[in-house]
Amino acid sequence: MNENELRRLGVAVIESEIAGLQGLLPRVDASFVAACQYMLACKGRIVVTGMGKSGHIGSKIAATLASTGSPAFFMHPGEASHGDLGMITPSDVVLALSNSGETNEILTILPLIKRLGVALITMTGNVSSTLSRAATVNIDVTVESEACPLNLAPTSSTTAALAMGDALAISLLEARGFTAEDFAMSHPGGRLGRRLLLLIDDIMHGGDRAPRVSPDTNLSGAVLEMTRKGLGMTAVVDTEDRVLGLITDGDLRRILDHQVDVHTTKVDTLMTRKCTTVQAHVLAAEALRIMEEKKINGLLVVDEQNRLLGALNMHDLLRAGVV
Repeated sequence: MNENELRRLGVAVIESEIAGLQGLLPRVDASFVAACQYMLACKGRIVVTGMGKSGHIGSKIAATLASTGSPAFFMHPGEASHGDLGMITPSDVVLALSNSGETNEILTILPLIKRLGVALITMTGNVSSTLSRAATVNIDVTVESEACPLNLAPTSSTTAALAMGDALAISLLEARGFTAEDFAMSHPGGRLGRRLLLLIDDIMHGGDRAPRVSPDTNLSGAVLEMTRKGLGMTAVVDTEDRVLGLITDGDLRRILDHQVDVHTTKVDTLMTRKCTTVQAHVLAAEALRIMEEKKINGLLVVDEQNRLLGALNMHDLLRAGVV
C-alpha cells in the first residue's frame, strides 16, 4: 500500500468521525438539557459507568467532570456487581454509557440502581434499547456507521460519546460559574495551577537566606553577601530590617567601570534607593509580570512596614514553573 493510499484511508476515517459529530448537533435537545439539570441538582457525585471502549470513554468523561466543578468518578460495571455498587449513594446521579444499550454488565446492576432511586442518565446509540428505555433521561449518540471499514471497531461511536460528554461537562462548568481559579485548585501540579495558586511566600528566600547588608557596609562586603546568598543582589537595611535600598551585580559591574574602591566605598552612596518591592501574599505570576515590565531580574519582599522578609529572582520563578 503506497503513501497516498494510507493518507486517503486516514482522511476517510476523520471525515467519517466528523460526520458522526455533525449528526449530534440536533441531539443537543431537551434530553440534553434535562441531563444537565439532574447533574446540577445532584447533591452527591456523578457516577459514570461503561464497559469496554465505552468504559474508557466514561473514565475520561468522569475525569473531565471532576476537574471542571462536577464531582464525579468512574465505576466499572463488572466490579459493581461484586461489591463496588456500594459506591453509589441515594444522593448521586448515574451516567451510563453503552452504544448498543444492551451491555450485560450494566443491565445486571440496573435493578439495583433503580432500587436506590437515583437518576439514571444514559448515553446510547440505540434509543429502543433496554438501557435507553430504563433511563430517567437518555441522550442519543447514534452514528450512521463506524469509521472502521468492517463497521465493527468502536470509532465514530466512541468519538460521539466523548464529544457529548465534553458538551455536558462544559455546559455544567458554565452553569456553575466555574472560574480559572477553581480550575487551578483541581490542577495544582499544572502550569495554570502554579500561576494562579503559587504565592511569592511559597518560593522566596526568606529569613537568613535573604541577602542584606547595613548602609555602612563597604562594597566588598556587599559582594561577599551577594556571593553567599547567590541571588545576584542584596538589600540594604537599617537596624530594624527596613529596606533602604538595593545593590545588584549589575550595579557592581557599572561601578567597577568607574574605578571605585570597593574596600572603602559604602553601599549607601551607590545603592538604588527607590527599589521595587512586593509583599509575600502576592501571586508569583504577578512577580513575573513586575520583573518583565521593569526589566529587572530580582525583587525584595517586604511587609507593611517595609521590613525585609525575603527575596527572589527570575531563576526561582523558572524553577517553580511560573515562567
